[in-house]
Amino acid sequence: MNEAITRDILRKVRQIEIRTNRIVADSLAGHYHSVFKGRGMDFDEVREYVPGDEVRTIDWNVTARAGRPFIKKFAEERELTLLLLVDVSASGHFGSGIQSKRDVAAELACVLALSATRNNDKVGLVLFTDHIELYIPPKKGRRHVLRVVREILFYRPTRRGTDIVQALEFANRMSGRRSVVFLISDFQAPGIGVETRSPLRRAMSQAARRHDLVAVNIRDPREHALPDVGLAVLQDAESGEVMEVDTGNRRTRELFARLAQQSRDTLSRMLNAEAIDSLMLTTDQPYLGSLISFFRRREARHP
Repeated sequence: MNEAITRDILRKVRQIEIRTNRIVADSLAGHYHSVFKGRGMDFDEVREYVPGDEVRTIDWNVTARAGRPFIKKFAEERELTLLLLVDVSASGHFGSGIQSKRDVAAELACVLALSATRNNDKVGLVLFTDHIELYIPPKKGRRHVLRVVREILFYRPTRRGTDIVQALEFANRMSGRRSVVFLISDFQAPGIGVETRSPLRRAMSQAARRHDLVAVNIRDPREHALPDVGLAVLQDAESGEVMEVDTGNRRTRELFARLAQQSRDTLSRMLNAEAIDSLMLTTDQPYLGSLISFFRRREARHP
C-alpha cells in the first residue's frame, strides 16, 4: 500500500472518529451503559446489618465470627464484550446517495465501539461474506477501536456472497462468555424465512440464547422502489447475474416494491418470533435518531 493511500485511509478514519466521538459525547452518553447491563453482580465487601437489609444477603460465616450480623455487598460487574458482526459482501457497496450501506455500517460500528470503550468494555470484530473474512479478538482501548473502524471501511473481501448462518455460528464458537452482539447486514441472503426449521432462524435463535443479539438491517431506498427511467440493465452485486428491466412499466415497479416489502416483512416476523431486538436503517436518513429511539425502547422494556 503506497504512502498516499495510507494517508487517505488514516484521514478518513480520523474524520469518522471525530464525528462519532461528538455523537457519543453529546447524544449517547449513558444510553449504552443503561441499556447493556453487566453480566452479573460481583462481591464487593461486607458491612454490619441494619434493619431493612435483605436477610438473604447475610454472610453467616462473618456473622458467626463477629457475634453480630453482617451482610454481603455486591456491585454490578460492568465489563462487557461488544462483538460486531459486519456483512462486507458485495451488496454492501451499493448506495444511491452520498453513503453506501457499508459506509453507514462503519459509522454505526464506530459509535457502538466508542460507546463500549467509554464504559471500559472490550470490542471485537467479525467481517464476513459467505465465509469468515476477518476476526479481530475483543480488546480494549482507542487504538484497537480505530483498527476496527479501519478494517470495516477498507478491508477488501475475497468473496462476494453472504452467509449469515456461518457468521453466527463462528461468533458462538469464538465467544466463550455472554456478549452483546450487533449483527449488521442488509440481510440479502438465502434462507430468510419464518419456518422453525430454517437454518438462519435456527442460527439466530441459538445466538440469541447465548448472547444479547441485536440485528441491524441497513437498506437503500432504491432497493424498495424502482425509479421510472425506462429500460435499465440491473446486475446482482453478489451473483453477477444481469437482467434488463423496463422500469417504465408501472406493473414492474409495483411488483418490485411488493417483493421488497415481502422480504422486509419476512425478516421482521422471524426476528419477532425469536424475540430478537432489531434496528432498521437506510442510507438516505441519519442513523442517530433511530439509534437513540432503539436505546430508549430497550430502556423502557428493561429499566
